[in-house]
Amino acid sequence: MTPDELSHAISSALAAAVADGTLALPAEDLPATVHVERPRQREHGDWATNVALQLAKKAGVAPRVLAEDLAARLGATPGVAKVDVAGPGFLNITLEAAAAGELARTILEAGAAYGRGTAEAGKKINLEFVSANPTGPIHIGGVRWAAVGDSLARVLEAQGADVTREYYFNDHGAQIDRFARSLLARARGEEAPEDGYGGQYIQDIADAVQADVAAAGEPDPLTLPDAEAQEVFRARGVERMFGEIKQSLHEFGVDFDVFFHEDSLHESGAVERAIERLRAAGHIFEKDGATWLRTTDFGDDKDRVVVKSDGDAAYIAGDIAYYLDKRERGFDVEILMLGADHHGYVARMQAVCAAFGDTPNVNLQILIGQMVNLLKDGQPLRMSKRAGTIVTLEDLVEIVGVDAARYSLARSSSDSSIDLDLDLLARASNENPVFYVQYAHARTANVARNAAEHGVRREDGFDPSLLDHATEAALLGALTEFPRVVAQAAELREPHRVARYLEALAGSYHKWYGERRVTPLGDEPVGDEHRTRLWLNDATRQVLANGLGLLGVSAPERM
Repeated sequence: MTPDELSHAISSALAAAVADGTLALPAEDLPATVHVERPRQREHGDWATNVALQLAKKAGVAPRVLAEDLAARLGATPGVAKVDVAGPGFLNITLEAAAAGELARTILEAGAAYGRGTAEAGKKINLEFVSANPTGPIHIGGVRWAAVGDSLARVLEAQGADVTREYYFNDHGAQIDRFARSLLARARGEEAPEDGYGGQYIQDIADAVQADVAAAGEPDPLTLPDAEAQEVFRARGVERMFGEIKQSLHEFGVDFDVFFHEDSLHESGAVERAIERLRAAGHIFEKDGATWLRTTDFGDDKDRVVVKSDGDAAYIAGDIAYYLDKRERGFDVEILMLGADHHGYVARMQAVCAAFGDTPNVNLQILIGQMVNLLKDGQPLRMSKRAGTIVTLEDLVEIVGVDAARYSLARSSSDSSIDLDLDLLARASNENPVFYVQYAHARTANVARNAAEHGVRREDGFDPSLLDHATEAALLGALTEFPRVVAQAAELREPHRVARYLEALAGSYHKWYGERRVTPLGDEPVGDEHRTRLWLNDATRQVLANGLGLLGVSAPERM
């Protein structure tokens, strides 16, 4: 019996109580869905609900009286072993082993679809993440967003959302000019400008640009006037750098549906159109020769300049146009993932959302990611061989691999700082969270292989009533939770919940593995208990694979 099936049974009991007059409530006052949850203490049963406490006051009856009536009705439900009333009116429900064990069949019949739902169905979501400037390799903060953002996209899709992964390509502004000047200086054998970029990658890109120009039969940029030479390095250098960023992300398992160029907002007139729309709505005013957006009307701490007195667009002008562009492309929800230094950005962007007549924190949702601290040999790791001053995506993958990098960055709430011990993540031990979970999956695959060699086959029998050991009840309980965890991870925009769930599931599986055998010992004949345990083993394997897939992490068959 699944939580949904139990919830339906409780709803049916409530409806019956209303129908026979025991519960003095109109049917429309009954909850659409009765929430059930796992009790904190296993001896209190498989599931618990406080629905009697919720409804008793409305019905003018003592909660415990209502709970006792519901307990009697539920006790007659097939698959329910007993129902206890605790405290002022909590219901603790214990399922029959056979009813609980049927979950193994449910999971294997659903396969990859187990854990998926419809909570986000019908929503068209734009998820923008990473969006690192194309002036250097992706640093560790951007790598965290790559892991978290892609995992969030997978979780939202698992709940029915139509998700577009978008990368905002910052190819407009002073940072691109500094990048071009840095490339030109390196090509000339000079030090980078004081406000420029350093690191070996600048030399590599500068050399690549010169090679590209030579291969194309174009004039050597070093023979051109400064302005022309800088333009060559800007155009080709940005293209080269961005190509490397895309390739690094692809190798990390992260691919984007849209690469949006900031420059296009200014070249297409989108900035001017967005400002005029806000002007028509009465939110734009002129002051001191500049054009302002009255964001204080929508909770910002001060109004914002959108066009400076010299006629140049302020940085927020592009953000305004970009927000509107996404909405005009048909997205219901825009999720924007930003670094720890962008806290002050939230209020002004939510004000922009409201100024366009949208609902802050609904149409626009902003997630802030905190810092990542890397430790190697017990010491902070701060230098990159290639970038010179930062740890990059390539550095992290080289040390621990893609799976460990993705899992470790996605397993913690993004609004908290994390310390990653790189030595631990490279180690094949149970202290390494990704190894612990992947090893559980590999163990389920090994058990299945051994079972096949010993003639234990699922198709020869399944008796869920035989799953009556305490470790089986615990493992089934953990498997039951997966759909709820995925739905909650999507609702709260917190994919780390999936990782933490997988670690708990792996723990339950390892304990079960130590207590119950799937393959018979010695000359012991194959029995229904072995076949039934194989069903449970394979169901666990399926859920581990499904969960790892949501994190973009592989589920190895052997380790």
